[in-house]
Amino acid sequence: MGCDGGTIPRRDELVRVKKKPEAKDKDAELAFKWRCCTITQEILQRPIVVCHLGKLYSKMSLIEALLDRSTLPEACKHIRSLKDVKDLKLTPNPEFAKNEDKKEGSLDSRSAPYLCPVLGLEMSGKFRFVAIWSCGCVFSERALKEINTKNCHKCTKPFEDDDVVIINGNEEDLQLMKVRMEKRRQQNKKNKEKKVIIKQETEDTNANEPSGSGIKRTAIVSKCDDVSKKLKSGNDVSHSKIGNMISVGKVTKAEELRKMKPDYSVAKDKHASNVYKSLFTSHQSEKDQDRAHWVTYNPFYN
Repeated sequence: MGCDGGTIPRRDELVRVKKKPEAKDKDAELAFKWRCCTITQEILQRPIVVCHLGKLYSKMSLIEALLDRSTLPEACKHIRSLKDVKDLKLTPNPEFAKNEDKKEGSLDSRSAPYLCPVLGLEMSGKFRFVAIWSCGCVFSERALKEINTKNCHKCTKPFEDDDVVIINGNEEDLQLMKVRMEKRRQQNKKNKEKKVIIKQETEDTNANEPSGSGIKRTAIVSKCDDVSKKLKSGNDVSHSKIGNMISVGKVTKAEELRKMKPDYSVAKDKHASNVYKSLFTSHQSEKDQDRAHWVTYNPFYN
């Protein structure tokens, strides 16, 4: 059987024991989860986007995966288009920028490239972070709870509870993010239907106009008629008053309003010069002459 000759065997040499599982480095695991793209497993490159479930992606890698959906992982199948992701407004970490002399492709778990703009906590996975879907700003969950307000802590834009996306959350957070994702999609669908209805109503209203030129043109013509009546009656109407009366359109002068009337004639216009009037056949000097008008002169017809 062996083991003779004065040898002293150890227990692990005689008995086969079950090997212990390898212990994972938690810091390295968090650094990989928070600083690498979910699709390519490479270091995140700007612009960085987040999906409805709080996973981080490099936008260029995501676009390539959407063009060839066979490369899209099963965990990312909920992303249908770029409307299902949001560009993040991240705050750079100055300490990380000072130590950015490492080799390309290396992960330094001692510092994070981004931090919370409110409390200064590093975005390394040790602290929970959230993103606001409506504006894309990112800050820590502690800041969201301590400063209890419905305005973004970074850009001060208002937001709702359903706009909060927990970045790299646990299983319970993942279920909550799925519920909020469905609410956002339903709200976007309702807003899209409202826009289509408003557009159809506008087109139908313009189509039913008798002149066929739309509501805006009808309003301009009616206001121009009112101003012309005042001018004919002899009332003093200044240019400022005319401009106030005609709030739409580009007509603001009394002379231009007179020219818009159907009974306007250049020959009767007192403000037009004789040289300008001579360009038209209605001028008296043009009616008396036998030859063709000089503007349309052709020697073959004289």
